[in-house]
Amino acid sequence: MADVKNTISLIENGGFDCTFLKLYNKDTLERQKKRYIEIIEVFQRLYKDGDLRFFSAPGRTEVCGNHTDHNRGRVLAAAVNLDVIAVASVNQDNIIRLKSVEYQKADNIDLSVLQPVKEEAGKSSALIRGVAARLSELGYKVGGFNAVTTTDVFSGSGISSSAAFEVLVGTIINHLFNDGKIPAVEIAKAAQYAENKFFLKPCGLMDQMACSVGGFVGIDFKSTENPIIEKLSFDFYNSGHALCILDTGGDHSDLTDEYAAIRREMESVAAFFGKSALRDVNEEEFYGKLDDIRKKTKERAVLRAMHFFNENKRVEAALNALKSGDFEGFKAIITSSGLSSYMYNQNVYSNKMPLSQPVSLALALCEKLLSGKGAYRVHGGGFAGTIQAFVPLDKLDEFKTEIEKVFGKDKCFILNIREQGGTAVKP
Repeated sequence: MADVKNTISLIENGGFDCTFLKLYNKDTLERQKKRYIEIIEVFQRLYKDGDLRFFSAPGRTEVCGNHTDHNRGRVLAAAVNLDVIAVASVNQDNIIRLKSVEYQKADNIDLSVLQPVKEEAGKSSALIRGVAARLSELGYKVGGFNAVTTTDVFSGSGISSSAAFEVLVGTIINHLFNDGKIPAVEIAKAAQYAENKFFLKPCGLMDQMACSVGGFVGIDFKSTENPIIEKLSFDFYNSGHALCILDTGGDHSDLTDEYAAIRREMESVAAFFGKSALRDVNEEEFYGKLDDIRKKTKERAVLRAMHFFNENKRVEAALNALKSGDFEGFKAIITSSGLSSYMYNQNVYSNKMPLSQPVSLALALCEKLLSGKGAYRVHGGGFAGTIQAFVPLDKLDEFKTEIEKVFGKDKCFILNIREQGGTAVKP
């Protein structure tokens, strides 16, 4: 592209406006221009100059399919108009230097070391190294670059800040060194690999897939190597509803073991039948041997398996409802999904802090405020963080006001679905 001075001039004079309007709301155009200029200015302070290029990866919202992906289930998800962006330039040092505006410490990844580094587990450096390692292992070109990032996908949001960051790193490598030829699905799988093997969080593939592919998608993970992706075209506003994410303020940064327990317990039920994932277990056989299973795995594992079987069916039903225009049926399915997460999957509050239940309170408030006219559910991994709500437009102002009286100003985010996944942002 261009150097620092010319790139800033190009943004200020509208050279990126058409691209920004595709990625963001019209109302935020000036804010986005300022946001991109700010990371250029940080880049200049850190790295002086370079052939600058921009990249973006969206957050995602999980619409249905709570904790099904890691046992090869079905999900319904969408990329949203909150993203993490980067300005980057190739260097000749074989080092990835990445500075996030939101964090004081920069990451410096020597690409001569593409194995897990024990001290990096749980840190952003593990994600960067892991994505680079996996793409290199798959035969793609990987090289050093200097980058500055900033994010709207706030940590703990349930919109998957880590997956968006991983996909962003993969997208940068894709366009700087591989002419944009790495498929979005491969970037998603490399991102999951980084999180599982380098960051050491046993997540499924749904978050990364939604961030990388973009749009509103149904994904069937029966084969994790070749997931079946079905893109949908659906506008919630045309159905008279807004898609809202409510940040309850709960921190999920120390809850990796709680998330891991869900996968582990579901897989323990699968192991009872000699299988590696619940997707391969016959549901009728499962119900026929409940007493034996609960004695072997304990009751919570059985309840979480029940959630998996029923949630898979709900995803299929939700897809069919949207395709047929049955939005009332869709809302009923979404609320049912939330109840199942609460009662069976049990990921609405942490057993470590049973008196702290902001997500439970938010769901109770939604039930009162929406009076059966919307839908609501725990969002993402659960235990803390966020809920999702589909709010009738004629109730939206009141809903936002009343929710924010409890959880704080600007804690209710009204989202749009973004069609683009991880992408180069070009003038």
